[in-house]
Amino acid sequence: MEETEKTECSSCSRMKERTADEKKQLINRLSRIEGQVRGIKNMINNDAYCTDILIQVLATTAALNSFNRVILASHIKSCVTQDIIDGKEEAVDDLVKTLQKLMR
Repeated sequence: MEETEKTECSSCSRMKERTADEKKQLINRLSRIEGQVRGIKNMINNDAYCTDILIQVLATTAALNSFNRVILASHIKSCVTQDIIDGKEEAVDDLVKTLQKLMR
């Protein structure tokens, strides 16, 4: 059985247990995104051509969107599903609010 760790939300008291493998995969994605942002900063410092910078920003945005999809899928499959099983129907309202924010 995989070891799970609790990750505390900085803006709330709710927690989400993630396996060590899940955490590793998410951190790896964020590290790649962080590297992309540093690359964009270097492009600015090196006076890169505007279109080249925009392409890199687009790639970074796509990586963040992909990260969001992974987190959202995990949230629906675990947190929302468990809340519904537990009779916490407000979880659906919370999910709708989250989706509305993501779609802005």
